[in-house]
Amino acid sequence: MQCFLFKLRTHQWCFLLFNVLLFHALLFGADFVEEYLLQPSPAVYTDGTVVEVRERARKLDLSNARENVSQVYPITNPDACRNSDLFLLTLVFSSPANVTQREAVRRTWANQTLIQDFPVKVLFFVGSTQTAAAQETIMRESEHYGDMVQGHDVADSSLRGPSERTVLALRWVITFCPLARFVLLTENSVFVNLPAIGGYLLGLHRPPEDIYLGRVIQKDPPDRDPKSPSYLPLVLYPDKYLHEYCDGTAYVLSQDVVRKVYVASAAVRAPVRAAVFVGLCAHRAGVVPTHCARFSGEKHIPYNACCYHYLFSSAGMGNRELERVWADLGQKGGRCTLFKTYYGLVKCKALAYLDKLS
Repeated sequence: MQCFLFKLRTHQWCFLLFNVLLFHALLFGADFVEEYLLQPSPAVYTDGTVVEVRERARKLDLSNARENVSQVYPITNPDACRNSDLFLLTLVFSSPANVTQREAVRRTWANQTLIQDFPVKVLFFVGSTQTAAAQETIMRESEHYGDMVQGHDVADSSLRGPSERTVLALRWVITFCPLARFVLLTENSVFVNLPAIGGYLLGLHRPPEDIYLGRVIQKDPPDRDPKSPSYLPLVLYPDKYLHEYCDGTAYVLSQDVVRKVYVASAAVRAPVRAAVFVGLCAHRAGVVPTHCARFSGEKHIPYNACCYHYLFSSAGMGNRELERVWADLGQKGGRCTLFKTYYGLVKCKALAYLDKLS
C-alpha cells in the first residue's frame, strides 16, 4: 500500500485530495454554514416595545409571590436554590407518568453537582396529573428525591400545553432561583453533556447577557393548516417564515433572557409549539438566538464515546440506552485524544446522515 501511494501521479494525488475534501465537506459543511455563515446578526432595535420589555424585565421582582404560589405550583420546592449562587440550573421537562425515564436521567447525566468547581443543579418540571392517585405518587417521588417542581395549568390562561408549561417554568426560575447565571431547558428523553456545556459557557468571551443558545431553526414556515392545533392565520402572523428559534430539545438561556422572555410572553398569544413560542418572545425582547452545532436538535446521534464527549446533546434516548451509554462513556470518554474525537465525530455524523437517508 505504501509503495502504491508513492507511485501515484500528480493528477491521482489531486483526485484523492479532492475526494477527502468532498467527504469532509459533506459531513461538516452544513454545520460550518449554519454556525458561521447563517448566524443571525444582532439588529439595532429602535422599537419602543423592545425597549419597554427589556426595561420591565430588568425591574421585574417576583420575590413577593413566593408565599402565594401553592395553586400554581402544587410542588413548589422553594428551597431548591436557597443559599446557592448556581452557575447552571437545568430544568428537565417530564410527564408525570414517566417515572422510569426520570430514574434513568437521575442515575446518569443529571447526577452531577459541580462543573469545574462551579455549582450546577438539575430539577424535573412536571405538569398536572389527572387523578388524585397519580398526584400522590408524584408527591412521594418529590419527597424522596427533592428534585421536582410541578406547575399546574391555569384554567383561564390563553396558552395551553407546552407553551404554558414553559412560561410556568420560567416564572418559577425568576421567583425561586433568580441567582442562577444560566438556565438549560431540556427533555427527559435527551442525553445532555453538562460538563461540555458548562465548559463552553465558562469560555464565552462576552458578558453573560442576551444569551439564547442552541440549535437554531431558520426559515421555518408557519403552520397555515386551519385544521392544525398550531394554525397561524395570516392576520395573526403575516411573515413568510417564523422568527429564528432554538430547537426545544435542549437550549440555554442566561438569567436576563429568562426574565425578558417571561415579560414578553404576556403579549405573545400565538398557538405554536413551545420552542417557537420562546423564539417569538425572545424576538419581541430583542434577543437573537445563537447557533451551536454541538446541540443535536431533534436528531438522535448514534453513540460513540469520543463523539458524545464533544457533543452537547443527543435526542431520542430511552432509559436503557441512556444508562448503557452513560456507563460506557464513563469508561472511555475521558481518554479521547484529538484524533479519536475527530474520528468519533466523523463516525457519528456519517451514521446519523445514513440513518436519515434510510
